[in-house]
Amino acid sequence: MRLAGVAVLAIWAAYEGRDPVALLGDSWDSRWYSSIAAHGYGRTVLGPNGRVFSDLAFFPLYPGLVAAVSAVLRITGGGAGLLVSWASAVAAACGIHAVGERLYGRRVAALLVLLWAVLPHSVVLSMAYTEPLLTAFAAWSLYALLTRRWLWAAALAVGAGLTRPNGYAVAAAVCAAALYEMARGRARGRVRAAAVIAPLGWAGYVLWAGARTGHLLGGYFTVQDGWGSRFDFGAGWGPLLGQIALGTRPPAVLVSVVLVGAALVLFVRLLRDRSRPPLPVLVYTGALLLVVLGAGGFFECRPRFLLPAFPLLLPVARSMAKARPGTVIVVISILAGLSLGYGAYLLTDADVPL
Repeated sequence: MRLAGVAVLAIWAAYEGRDPVALLGDSWDSRWYSSIAAHGYGRTVLGPNGRVFSDLAFFPLYPGLVAAVSAVLRITGGGAGLLVSWASAVAAACGIHAVGERLYGRRVAALLVLLWAVLPHSVVLSMAYTEPLLTAFAAWSLYALLTRRWLWAAALAVGAGLTRPNGYAVAAAVCAAALYEMARGRARGRVRAAAVIAPLGWAGYVLWAGARTGHLLGGYFTVQDGWGSRFDFGAGWGPLLGQIALGTRPPAVLVSVVLVGAALVLFVRLLRDRSRPPLPVLVYTGALLLVVLGAGGFFECRPRFLLPAFPLLLPVARSMAKARPGTVIVVISILAGLSLGYGAYLLTDADVPL
């Protein structure tokens, strides 16, 4: 499905005289990751209204992998970023399938992967971005928890925490599962060790970035504030909805708001389902949704932040698993057409950051 998305983008880009490889590997955040991979941290850009954009806002594992692949294969940072992302997307798809099969069987697992691949912002899974890598760590960490491989779950949570700011959600899932085991008096040494190890990736980078700024505990959050990203408990949604009503925001922002609303509905449905998934899956999904709903700035990017929240699609996948094959084919075909077209639009004509 993602290869089909790349093909649609290539045709669309050729029609507009654009380079599809540059669109996928050298757009928005991809440039910052390539810069970190090539030169390390230390780049700042002075933006409008006196904002200072620092590359310390970007976590280190992905650019580190890009640097390694670029050095070994002797290719550009953009090309290396695409290889890392595409390989991560495959690993993520396998992990999502493993989680879905463990919970509800192979048919639901296959539909879960397919639905994830046709999300409206799934074009990001084909870009030099970090969402595929985070999803891979998250899916396999959740699978390790479901199969009681505590230290594997914790190690993968460390990787997730070094990949993206919302990677903390994986550590939250591991810690919640460990605390549940402790409360039931079944916690062994590995369970306690997992609870200690899991947050080390995220916390370690936040403290390191803070030390680089001269403010150990709050420095990283000051950097994020420079980007306009702060946790404001959802205070920014009111002005945003007013701007949408007045028609002062691009259509892609309206689509993002609708998608976030749909995600909230799916999470409620996930919670109310009689056969709802285990605690760590719910905690992980809720932690991702909490950031999307409560943080300010870059509202147009919120659906991208939800790409790793694949458990939201479990209720839909389970419903489709009970439907007739013809119905499933029609629904997936419609979703795929919308997704591939919208992804190409986001990268070529939508005047919003992705």
